[in-house]
Amino acid sequence: MTTAHFDFLFNATQQARRNMVELMKPFTLAQVNAFPEGFNNNLVWNFGHVIVTQQLLCYSLAGAKPLVDDDLIAAYRRGSAPAGGISQEAFDDLLRLSTATLEQFKFDYTAGVFQAYNAYTTSFGMELTSVEEAFTFNLAHEAMHLGTMIAMRKLV
Repeated sequence: MTTAHFDFLFNATQQARRNMVELMKPFTLAQVNAFPEGFNNNLVWNFGHVIVTQQLLCYSLAGAKPLVDDDLIAAYRRGSAPAGGISQEAFDDLLRLSTATLEQFKFDYTAGVFQAYNAYTTSFGMELTSVEEAFTFNLAHEAMHLGTMIAMRKLV
């Protein structure tokens, strides 16, 4: 992947996450924790899920230790569901992680940390065979969840 291509993907992913943060700003903690009618999750779960998924796709499948802890992974990985509301402290941690994990990924990618990759077929049916493919797919995944959050905001 060229530096220009990586930078484009990185900037687009950063923007998707900024859009998620901006979308949630007008809401109270109770509102971001609320389950809109017709949904089996909430705004904060979608936000946490994209952070965790990027870590699993780009770190775990490359044989590297994710930057988030196992409890966060368990709470937001595919197939999980919110057990209830999260605290303000936990929400603030997600806000911090949304930027910190991307910044560290950029550093690690540039440093050549991701040399190996365990091929993985996503629920979209896409086979990922490299961290570059994973990071590219991750942008589509984040955009999909941003779209879900846009739909949810009208219902909370």
